[in-house]
Amino acid sequence: MTADLSQIIERFHEFFDSNYKQKINDLLGNYPTRRSLTVDYATLESFDPELADKLIHTPDQVIAAAEEAIAQSNYIVAAGAKFAPHVRFDNLPAGETLIEQIGSKNINELVAFKCVVTKRAEMMHRVKVAVYKCELCDSEMKIYVGKNFTPPKRCDSCKKFALKQVEDDSTFIDIQRAEVQELLERVRGGAPAAHIELLLEDDLVNKIAPGDNIEIAGTLRLKQPMKARQKQELVYSRYVEINSYRSLRKDFEEVEITREDERRLQELAKDPQITEILVNSIAPSIYGHSEVKKALALQLFGGTRGKTMRGGAAIRDDIHILLIGDPGLAKSRFLQSVSEIAPKSIYVSGKSVSGAGLTVSAEKDELGEGGWTLKAGALVLASGGTAQVDEFDKIEEEDRAALHEAMESQTISVAKAGIVAKFHTKTAILAAANPKYGRFDQNKNLADQFDVPPTLLSRFDLIFPIVDVLDEEKDAKLAERILSTHMGNEKIEEESFDKDLLRKYIAYARRKISPKLQQDASTRIKDFYVELRRMGKDTGSVAITPRYLEGLVRLAEANAKMRLSEKVEESDAVVAIDLFKDVMRKIMTDKQTGVFDIDTVATGKPKSERDRMEKVDTIMEIVKEILRKNDMADLEEIVESAKSYAIDEPTARRILTELLRKGTLYEKAHGHVKIAGE
Repeated sequence: MTADLSQIIERFHEFFDSNYKQKINDLLGNYPTRRSLTVDYATLESFDPELADKLIHTPDQVIAAAEEAIAQSNYIVAAGAKFAPHVRFDNLPAGETLIEQIGSKNINELVAFKCVVTKRAEMMHRVKVAVYKCELCDSEMKIYVGKNFTPPKRCDSCKKFALKQVEDDSTFIDIQRAEVQELLERVRGGAPAAHIELLLEDDLVNKIAPGDNIEIAGTLRLKQPMKARQKQELVYSRYVEINSYRSLRKDFEEVEITREDERRLQELAKDPQITEILVNSIAPSIYGHSEVKKALALQLFGGTRGKTMRGGAAIRDDIHILLIGDPGLAKSRFLQSVSEIAPKSIYVSGKSVSGAGLTVSAEKDELGEGGWTLKAGALVLASGGTAQVDEFDKIEEEDRAALHEAMESQTISVAKAGIVAKFHTKTAILAAANPKYGRFDQNKNLADQFDVPPTLLSRFDLIFPIVDVLDEEKDAKLAERILSTHMGNEKIEEESFDKDLLRKYIAYARRKISPKLQQDASTRIKDFYVELRRMGKDTGSVAITPRYLEGLVRLAEANAKMRLSEKVEESDAVVAIDLFKDVMRKIMTDKQTGVFDIDTVATGKPKSERDRMEKVDTIMEIVKEILRKNDMADLEEIVESAKSYAIDEPTARRILTELLRKGTLYEKAHGHVKIAGE
């Protein structure tokens, strides 16, 4: 074995001399701040395929030989420290390896796979070189603590059983345990995502966090047998001792696009009908609803990434959409369609989700010393992709509160079990909700019909009511479409892309295209904003707020991405404005007055409602004033007093009738009222 190792060391001397001289010199200048030399596996394989193969099957020997080769070179480090860096091998062929495919055949071999971090424990410290002292003869022993270390019991000098470990003189190394699971986009067919434990050592500690997508290379190790019913069963659990890790860029970055694909996609983008084709490719099984499909397409493309305000705060580029309306009209089908297209997405349903499940939960730490650890929830794991939340109105109120920060600033700040942390949730949310009373009533204001707080409603860029309209011609076409699908002879009239091509197109646009707002588009959006503000000023209602102005920019940028254009032109601004107008017409209109009023969503109370409530408060104040002087308040006197507050007689009588009906006031004698409970 030693002869073999000397040959491997010799090969590594040659390898480092021919390929890594410069990198070793760079590391020497930064040692011990940087303590690892990262070797590209592909470079090693082209230098010596046999050695690369040996690395996979006997990593302990080969890595030890590589580190020994560097130690033997006697490099000089400042301050006389010994130069003993870790050698880490990167860029191993992770390919399509899934965690669930790693089995007993891989024990003590180097494995590579892609995963997402779900849990990370606190840092701990393990003895690297243990120092033992004999309590009788004072002789000392220094022992390197390896994989299968057993503490010595007998002193080498006096052969007595009197050894004691001296912790102050022993050398320690930092270690940390973490847990990862299969990448969400790679779990197929409803199988549960496989988990595996990781062990990080020395300079890898604290480098990964829950929610990170990483590619790992490490040695598969076995843990001690689990004890069952006091009997030692020879059943082992496993973990991966990490040799190296590489951060994966998230989102559509996983989708592989070849040069040939790139040429084809650029050719497709030249088609003047490209936006229509892309819209038709979203949920092709659903008939109609072109505005909703258009909005979902824009959400998948997203706005321009990486923009920041003055001061460095990031500007959100993800588009949030809410679908509301009658049951049985394909809302869930829309959510599932988007879930299938986006490579990184999580689908959750309101009834079965908790705030901790959506954001971050605090759990007892089984990886460390039994303290507490934070575990990433759905929105953190989907960071960089999309999250579909069905039955949005059924989420418990305290759980919905966790979404405010996640939707606007795209972070989740946690203070649980004494741990204070911040997680990133760069996630585009597509939610669906049903009305309180079964069906959507177009004569009532939106906020009155849904169990979604106005503060959360206002964070959605677009809200679409999906209403069941009785239209014979449309109904016949829809029935025909559904029945022909069941008969298996569905004819596709519109041109559309298949899922793989659509995914590649979106991935390419998100990766390569960062459209900039042009002057004509900017002017168009500004004019629209100013005009709506002016309308609001005239009517006393709030027609638009700056939050929606940013939403318009995001939508315009997404439309430019659909054309693979680097410029946001006026036509893109028009698309964004038209979509927003459609939402305003259906959702943000005060049903009493027919005036645009964003407060129907932002506060749940349009101006007409607020005015009415003001009048109700005024009437109540008048009643209280009269009751201070008299035992009862005369209705005629109340109506007369209301006129001095610009409340006409019919309105005053209507309000009084309503207050009597609600039981706020009661009639003590004919034409005379008192306040209930006073």
